[in-house]
Amino acid sequence: MLAGMTREPEQQTGAGEPDGYQRLWTPHRMAYIQGEGKPTGPGAGDGCPFCAIPGLGDEEGLVVARGEHVYAVLNLYPYNSGHLLTVPYRHVADYTDLTGPETAELAEFTKRAMRAIRASAGPQGFNIGLNQGDVAGAGIAAHLHQHVVPRWGGDANFMPVVGQTKVLPQLLADSRAAIAAAWPA
Repeated sequence: MLAGMTREPEQQTGAGEPDGYQRLWTPHRMAYIQGEGKPTGPGAGDGCPFCAIPGLGDEEGLVVARGEHVYAVLNLYPYNSGHLLTVPYRHVADYTDLTGPETAELAEFTKRAMRAIRASAGPQGFNIGLNQGDVAGAGIAAHLHQHVVPRWGGDANFMPVVGQTKVLPQLLADSRAAIAAAWPA
């Protein structure tokens, strides 16, 4: 039980052996685990969500800001509240294939993202990175995207380690609105 909770755990029936544990069900994660929305091939027309998002409205697509060559969007499966991605519009898989203007704007958007997240949420640090290829952990390897993950002291508590569950204190729509409002002009 979580600190401060006094209710006795309910017995589960029909779902395995009763063990007294409380469950935090996260069925929305199954889409990610099963690869829903991943591109089916190497081309931009093969179901790439990063190619589809720019055609959506900002709120529907969770877009925080749009530039000439890249855009910033909240991660649909965040590690922390405010976790966003800077993404080139062009369907390109490798960082070395970016043009000079794309590289410059990707770097600028990363800086702007950090400033906006600092202004809206006050993190104490960031993890920033590109995962190149499936073996490097890229969830969507066919379309380059850079992660900007805000971090706070103690944000990696027992839940991900013991419970294999991430507790996020803010809804995606609320994170998008706060970061977009703080995005530097």
